[in-house]
Amino acid sequence: MPDLKPISKKSIPAALEKAKHYRLLNQPWQAESICRDILNADSDNQQVVYTLVLAMTDQFEGRHRKSLKKALEIAGKLQDKYQHEYGTGLIYERQALASLKRKTPRAGFIAYEYLARAMEHYANAEKVRPANDEESVLRWNSCIRLIRQNNLEPSPDEPEIQPFLDV
Repeated sequence: MPDLKPISKKSIPAALEKAKHYRLLNQPWQAESICRDILNADSDNQQVVYTLVLAMTDQFEGRHRKSLKKALEIAGKLQDKYQHEYGTGLIYERQALASLKRKTPRAGFIAYEYLARAMEHYANAEKVRPANDEESVLRWNSCIRLIRQNNLEPSPDEPEIQPFLDV
């Protein structure tokens, strides 16, 4: 098997734009690949880390729960407190949406738990948000609406159920 070819640091801005473009084209696997190439050239690039988290979460539907763990690990590399909290909230929110679409046993309870976790992170992000940045509030509200629209609630028999059935 041939080795991966490195990219130059000069090409990073254009490569990042391509990664964002591929996300918009609904090709998150391509965006993820580009982000990983960029991180091989510049491992501390925070814009790329954030874009990688988004590309990974774009692929949650139909994927195994290991994807959640990997996305959380990548989000842990976000140095800005706001981006870290907001990005982690997005990960849990998108995992909730993927859980609902799977229609597995207890999917509603699992989705509720993921949304509750997302809301915790959005609340933390709100505390440290930049001036006039309402994204964390908007995401919080979308979680509440999702809970209401799907009549989601916590598990009656297991408080804070671990979503072990979510595969």
